[in-house]
Amino acid sequence: MADWNGLGVHLGNLSRLSRAKTRSISPENFSGEKGGGARATEGSGAAYARDLGPGWKISPSVRIEAGQSFTLADVEGAGAIQQIWLTPTGNWRFSILRFYWDDQEAPSVECPVGDFFGMGWGKYAQISSLPVCVNPGSAFNCFWEMPFRKRFRVTLENLADEAMTLYYQINYTLTEVPDDLAYFHACFRRSNPLPYGEVHRILDGVQGRGHYVGTAMHWGSNNRGWWGEGEIKFHLDGDGEHPTICGTGTEDYFLGSYNFDVGKEQGGYREFTTPYAGLHQVIRPDGRYSSQQRFAMYRWHLPDPVRFERDLRVTIQALGWRAGPRYLPLQDDIASVAYWYQTLPTRPFAPLPDRDGLEVN
Repeated sequence: MADWNGLGVHLGNLSRLSRAKTRSISPENFSGEKGGGARATEGSGAAYARDLGPGWKISPSVRIEAGQSFTLADVEGAGAIQQIWLTPTGNWRFSILRFYWDDQEAPSVECPVGDFFGMGWGKYAQISSLPVCVNPGSAFNCFWEMPFRKRFRVTLENLADEAMTLYYQINYTLTEVPDDLAYFHACFRRSNPLPYGEVHRILDGVQGRGHYVGTAMHWGSNNRGWWGEGEIKFHLDGDGEHPTICGTGTEDYFLGSYNFDVGKEQGGYREFTTPYAGLHQVIRPDGRYSSQQRFAMYRWHLPDPVRFERDLRVTIQALGWRAGPRYLPLQDDIASVAYWYQTLPTRPFAPLPDRDGLEVN
């Protein structure tokens, strides 16, 4: 990517000037327009600023009613989203985040907000990675670069029975977009339970040219013992039964080893969060009703994107052990988010599960 256009900066070009225009959308400036911030005369903070007046945190947040889909941003022009910060309340599986590029009717991102930021179990866990970080107590941040050429629109749908409060900020730039930049995509899938002997489909149906850049996964184990012998497979550009890329095991793909286990005397499973990969959450049984172990992982293909020319399919096996020893196909609860860039148009995704199908118990 050329660094002259102001889409993004890094240490190597931090001092370089650009004609790009920086803009930001929040409840204090819903349109992002120049000079449009801090003008609100009513909002969620109005009662607290009654002695101070406009400009004193009148509208820091929005309320999204039950069943409502709220437009967080709708911007015309060319440029790129550079950073997003959200603090959603309520059930994070019941808040659906959608992104639309250049007047497409189908979203290019459709995902529960918790899963998009690696919080699919609805409980906080620290993530300290390059494109995604989650900070205390519910600060969801992402730095995925998201180019657009005509327009971008972002919505959040509240499927819960209660209203939610949302603080948010979307930082973006208005500038020229080179012809070789693709569009950001993310898609949620859940298998609950995964049928015996079948594979979990992280992504399929993709058509176009692009590159795969990451996986977030939430895995609920329904069996005793180790659950991560399964291989991840990338089927590229017409691959049939046999993939071009085949991994060696679940923990290996997420850049761990030997069950993520440092030994019983050291606590067993060991959480970690790094720039490119992590096992950032382990929910352990409490000896009563919470009997299943649950895991949250991410793997970002930033220095090693998986490139495709025409189509892409990504799957992962759920595999444990039985007596013998022999492999045991597992019937676990697996939810995943695939992240990739591709050319438009976006092929419509398979429908999301209904609310009961999304719910975490």
